[in-house]
Amino acid sequence: MDGDRTNKARTICLHAYHDLSHVSPVVFLYLLKECYAYGTCKATKKFRALQQQVHVVLYNSPQPGPAVFVAHCLYVLPIFEAHSEGFSHLLISALCRFLKTGTSSEDLLESKYLSSQLFLLAVYGSIVHDEKVLVKMLKAFDVSLKDIGNAMTNEDLNSSNSSEPGRTFVEKFIFKLIESESYMTAVSLLEHFSIRQSGESFLIKIMQNKDYRAADKWATFMGKPMLCVLVQEYSERKLLKHAYNIIKKNSLQQEFPEIYHKCKESSLKKLAEKGCWDVAESKTNGNKQLLEYLVYLAMEAGYFEKVEEYCERYSLSGFVNVKEPDTSLLHSRYLQLNELVLEDIIWVDEVNGLRDATCHIEECKVVGIDCEWKPNYEKGSKPNKVSIMQIASEKVVFVFDLIKLFEDVPDVMDNCLARILQSPRVLKLGYNFQCDVRQLAQSYGRLECFKQYEMLLDVQNVFKEPRGGLSGLAEKILGAGLNKTRRNSNWEQRPLSQNQLEYAAMDAAVLIHIFRHVRSYSQPDTVAEGHTNMEWKSHIVSHMDNSMKIKKGKKSKKSDAGTDVGH
Repeated sequence: MDGDRTNKARTICLHAYHDLSHVSPVVFLYLLKECYAYGTCKATKKFRALQQQVHVVLYNSPQPGPAVFVAHCLYVLPIFEAHSEGFSHLLISALCRFLKTGTSSEDLLESKYLSSQLFLLAVYGSIVHDEKVLVKMLKAFDVSLKDIGNAMTNEDLNSSNSSEPGRTFVEKFIFKLIESESYMTAVSLLEHFSIRQSGESFLIKIMQNKDYRAADKWATFMGKPMLCVLVQEYSERKLLKHAYNIIKKNSLQQEFPEIYHKCKESSLKKLAEKGCWDVAESKTNGNKQLLEYLVYLAMEAGYFEKVEEYCERYSLSGFVNVKEPDTSLLHSRYLQLNELVLEDIIWVDEVNGLRDATCHIEECKVVGIDCEWKPNYEKGSKPNKVSIMQIASEKVVFVFDLIKLFEDVPDVMDNCLARILQSPRVLKLGYNFQCDVRQLAQSYGRLECFKQYEMLLDVQNVFKEPRGGLSGLAEKILGAGLNKTRRNSNWEQRPLSQNQLEYAAMDAAVLIHIFRHVRSYSQPDTVAEGHTNMEWKSHIVSHMDNSMKIKKGKKSKKSDAGTDVGH
């Protein structure tokens, strides 16, 4: 019965919309409310669908004209309370689309007068409308200061009265908006009515209240001199990203060469810290000074093969001893592999090595697992296959070349990894392993080994560290973080560099050492209280079926830059 009632209501609504010549604004809005109430999709999608429907029905002879009809609807909408603001935006947006095809001059003139009156009533408080709705309405109906002045004196729209009364009224309203710190609305009105009296002091006031969107809009409206003031203000406040965006958007590089360069360097540094070296390199646009800065960042991070690569590719000289660096400083900053007392890192890319590794791991009680894949910087494109899987025991890390094993011996690989991942006798440690699980399933969907897991412990869930990831956790627990500069290197190149192998091994092996501290109650004071021996056990997932997670998984690992950049 509910389904029949829904279909009947929708049929009535659509039938009424078919001819609006005898439908009043109140009835129209009531039917719109019914359509919204019976809609089953999410709010945003529902809004777009209704906007499209209203746009279409405005062609169905609303009286006395489409623009006037919408203006009358805006008068009535406040009685619909909770729906008022949303429906106002919906109607105005639909009308803007409709007006692109044109309407009669009489319809436009009358709607201007009505919307001007509505603006006055809303400002006086006689009708309740959101400020953003008022601004959108004034723009949609192209209301001028003269139109508002005519509405104030009830003059004919063709009157030759000056715009002064309207200007005075609007400026008083804008002043109240500024007092209430509604800067974006104030700026939108100043821009719409081309009022340029306020100057630098107004911009400073907006900046002091940290409404940077309004500041950008105001300065853009005022022109180049104000944009220059804005860049200077951003620079003094150390908001280099904002300064850079304004400089680039408005071609102010010649006016602010030092600030622009400093902004570029800051951007490169952030990308380098995230390990997005390829993106950083592209951002230099071949500028030698920026490339040299990027080389220094790579040297500082200990990424010396990247230093050598840049120097060779761009013929950069003066960077000596890059192959034999002094790592004493780096040692004090990052956890070193020799501190984990590993005996070996074993590369596994053929069947005998795969079987030997599987037998060794099956004898372990606890192992650490991690994965790596080549970064993909094209937004929206399909992520690359997982390239390697690292599995660490107490003394050895096995690095499985998943791509080659899948090409050469897929059945053996499936069997061996299933014995490890689905063993109830081996506790598998991971960090944010759900991400790896999704990526593995997407990469090797036809294999059974990545569809089911037994005995998993995600270390992230035990500590719930909000910042710093695995490196931050290692620093808290073990006293030193991890060097993540190679996170986004090319994991599909063969052979991997020694530095890449050590990086990969570190991410898996460090999980074993962190787990030791969890198990032996040796958490430092920085770790949240209440973690007991039984608590970490409660986080073990004894069984996980991933067959449905392939469809449910929404995102791959992402860098802060918003692109799929691997692990």
